Amino acid sequence: MHSHKAFVAATAGVSRLAAGRACSPLAFRVQHSRALATTSNTIAPPATSHSNQEDKTNANIGMNPENSAPRSGKKKKQHLIFGNRGPSLQDFLNSSATTQSSSDLKVNLENATADDVPYLSVKGRRLGAGAKYFVEVYGCQMNVNDTEILMAIMNGAGYTKAVDQAEADIVFLVTCAIRENAETRIWNRLADLKRKKLGPAKDRAPLVGVLGCMAERLKDKLLDSDKMVDLVCGPDAYRSIPHLLSISETTRQGVANVMLSADETYADIVPMRISPESFSAHLSIMRGCNNMCSFCVVPFTRGNERSRAIDSILQEVKQLSDKGIKEVTLLGQNVNSYRDTSEDGVQLSAGVGAELSNPGFNTIYKRKDGGMRFTELLDRVSLVDPEMRIRFTSPHPKDFPTALLHLMASRPNICSQIHMPAQSGSTAVLSKMRRGYSRDAYFELVDNIRSIVPGVALSSDFITGFCGETEADHEDTMDLMRRVEYEMAYMFMYSRREGTHAGRRLQDDVPEDVKLRRLQDIIHIFHKGAENRFRARVGLPAGECVLVEGRSKRDKSRWVGRADGGFKIVFDDDMVLPSIESSLTSLAAVGTTAGRVPIKLGDYVQVVTTSATSTSFQGKALARTSLTEFSRYQSKLMGGHSRLGLHAATSAPTPIVSNHGLGSMEAHS
Repeated sequence: MHSHKAFVAATAGVSRLAAGRACSPLAFRVQHSRALATTSNTIAPPATSHSNQEDKTNANIGMNPENSAPRSGKKKKQHLIFGNRGPSLQDFLNSSATTQSSSDLKVNLENATADDVPYLSVKGRRLGAGAKYFVEVYGCQMNVNDTEILMAIMNGAGYTKAVDQAEADIVFLVTCAIRENAETRIWNRLADLKRKKLGPAKDRAPLVGVLGCMAERLKDKLLDSDKMVDLVCGPDAYRSIPHLLSISETTRQGVANVMLSADETYADIVPMRISPESFSAHLSIMRGCNNMCSFCVVPFTRGNERSRAIDSILQEVKQLSDKGIKEVTLLGQNVNSYRDTSEDGVQLSAGVGAELSNPGFNTIYKRKDGGMRFTELLDRVSLVDPEMRIRFTSPHPKDFPTALLHLMASRPNICSQIHMPAQSGSTAVLSKMRRGYSRDAYFELVDNIRSIVPGVALSSDFITGFCGETEADHEDTMDLMRRVEYEMAYMFMYSRREGTHAGRRLQDDVPEDVKLRRLQDIIHIFHKGAENRFRARVGLPAGECVLVEGRSKRDKSRWVGRADGGFKIVFDDDMVLPSIESSLTSLAAVGTTAGRVPIKLGDYVQVVTTSATSTSFQGKALARTSLTEFSRYQSKLMGGHSRLGLHAATSAPTPIVSNHGLGSMEAHS
């Protein structure tokens, strides 16, 4: 009976039944009393015959979800959507839309277990039965890590990762919703996949699943998009995907689970790495964001902040170290607001790093006391393996207490690279964005960072054409960029996001051509500043410590790697000295090949840079090294300051903020 199917499907979308444990309907109701399920109507599959003109039209429609409304005369079809909003589960069960009978789903639920239901059962076989899936990843590093979690879940359920999309039974798109362009790319890709569903080989067309932030934001439009999508799953519900696939295959209905969780961090899942040959890895330490910036959709697609327990993080770091990983990037939507409130975290906490960056920063939400903060976590992570580099992204400028900066300066394996998203250089625009700081507070933080962590590489995000931005506001942004001179920046035109504070309350009143012109202005300023800073690093006495990533794509005879500051260096020489110490004492340093060793992937190599552009360096490799040896050598050259990384003549940066107060600012040289 359909009501039974609806009940079991609803519980499948929110419960973790992979182990096949017995659970009565009463237990389901008690455990998931807050689970919400809604039904929505959409069109039936298109007719089997289509003209070329109709196919072309559908492809264009795929770019715009608003054009995907049901056409008149089409048979209605149900979808199953499980989320945090909507009528109650009982309303869903009593809905007239779920009273139809279904002969293949007749289960006596009074005494049913998971194994009694076809699409919940894991008894006797694994769910996937060898079916192949293919994943396309769009957006941020968090989506890369989420994909690795997804792969672990799918493989654990008996599915196999396809090498090529053509052989896949299921195609997943892990999506981004941060900007309109990102969503447009997904709609275009869905239109391509839809043509396969309607083409001559439609019997072999894969199921299509849309995952991630766009799934959370546009679940209804995605399922109503004229048979483009079979499955929609938000970033907190990946555990349910094997069961959702079974529901979709069994019922021939579109199905979605977009429930946001208050505690899901996937801490118990060991990610299946996308590139197992790489010596770099991502590790998620927290999820969600509480900042509610007016332009940003992330709090709505990722939910509130919640952090993994420190023990699970340290255990995963140790596992990565044991596998030979040389670089780990700690991930979170607001990574430096990490706060472990588990029993261990509360007991260990000494309150280190709980304060904001400086008095000019504030939050729009009430900050909570207690728990282990990011500074303490980073301290302990850096001690797991002194020869493993640690990076972190993406932070908020408000969460850089002085204790965190001193920790970064003191540990050679914590990279001297900080992402500091400014978004704008205008205090008025920052206020509309609800960023929680002024331009003066941001300048003060930049000064503090560069004085405590000399040689640090700074990156940032900027948005042009935000609601109400004037030419004077734009000039303030350009001025900030000239003074700070970032090593890297991500720059975009503002695009309105439905549901955000700006989307609801502010007017998107800057013309598109003005947004584009302002974007071009800041891109030009960024490149000039980055080139200035990179050229100042050319020929440093200690060189750069580079993690070898592989051969250059443009010239296979050369190597490419990343320096401590995160920037790319392309360099020559396949044979180097075995250590920096040997380069100081051996005759091999004077041109002979005796005693040299070959460069390998994953090596740390001392490279002397010879030239630079605004995006990368060229250089020459001298010796294989380690983080410990390079830091010791660098300290010796710089008179005991191990993390300077700059010539002594330029090691003390000129303050952006003067000693006479925040109101008087000097240009940064």
